[in-house]
Amino acid sequence: MNTPECEFRRPAARRHHIRRLAAAALVLAPLAAAGTAIAGELRVEPVSVNDPKAVFATVESSNVVPARARIGGTVTALKVNRGDMVREGEVIATVTDDKLALQLEALDAQIEGAKASLDKAQLDQGRVEKLRLTGTVSQAQQDAARTAVDVAETTLAARTAERAVVAQQQAEGQIRAPATGRVLTVPATIGSVLMPGEPVATVAEGNYVLRLSLPETHARTLATGDEVRIDAADLGEHVAPAGRITLIYPQVENGRVIADAAVAGLGDYFVGERVRVWVPGAERKAFVVPAGALTTRFGIDYVALKAADGNTISVPVQPGRPLPRPGLADGIEILSGLAAGDVVVTP
Repeated sequence: MNTPECEFRRPAARRHHIRRLAAAALVLAPLAAAGTAIAGELRVEPVSVNDPKAVFATVESSNVVPARARIGGTVTALKVNRGDMVREGEVIATVTDDKLALQLEALDAQIEGAKASLDKAQLDQGRVEKLRLTGTVSQAQQDAARTAVDVAETTLAARTAERAVVAQQQAEGQIRAPATGRVLTVPATIGSVLMPGEPVATVAEGNYVLRLSLPETHARTLATGDEVRIDAADLGEHVAPAGRITLIYPQVENGRVIADAAVAGLGDYFVGERVRVWVPGAERKAFVVPAGALTTRFGIDYVALKAADGNTISVPVQPGRPLPRPGLADGIEILSGLAAGDVVVTP
């Protein structure tokens, strides 16, 4: 009989011990909730925030211009290499066409012949005019002499113009840099044969931008002047941490929207370097409280709320990312645990 009675009393004693622990917890909970001095109150209201989207961008030149050959021929001089800096109008290569030199020699000979013909025509005209004064020759002969002089002068002018055209073609064999910038590619080498219009080099203008490729769903939310944040660690400390959208291309290609962003300090050497950026997304509503209003106990974050009876209670919440706001530099988003109209007690 003693053993069953002892077994019956043990559960009763255990239940009594549990009740004492629960009572102690109820006493300590209000003390923990009201343990912070009340210094201020903040009414929770939903605010509009922008969700930035992380995308990749590449460092590109605003314009990449090819330096093309205007005449066909052989590359006889090449003064630049990949990575060189050139200025607009600087001679970077020379294309030579041997036929042009032969044409110049032929035209020089024709010009000399035209000059000789003009001298003879002018001499004949002078003789005819003297004989005309004595009545030895007729008026028709005098007119013919004048016409011969005019023809000789016209022939000389035509040959001179033809020579100027060939000389200009020969001068166009000097290929000049179309813009000031960095040489990206040099597809030609000395001895290469080029056709008119083929590029000798491509030059990237010094104005470098970040070229973004975004899903077309961002086309409606993105606007010129929007700020983009940059992971400056990917490009170096000399790069600004943010930039502005300067151009949005109207053509959508393969479901992507292309946009350019101006960022200070991108440099003028590497082209095509990838970097992660954050662009503005869609607007949404969120609750933001000061970071100092959160307290952490046993791995759980709490916020002190003012109850209807004026007392302060602790409510567990789930914090999100920092959201600085005007007048709330240490703002942090609360994902759950708060409702519109709640009064947060700030320390």
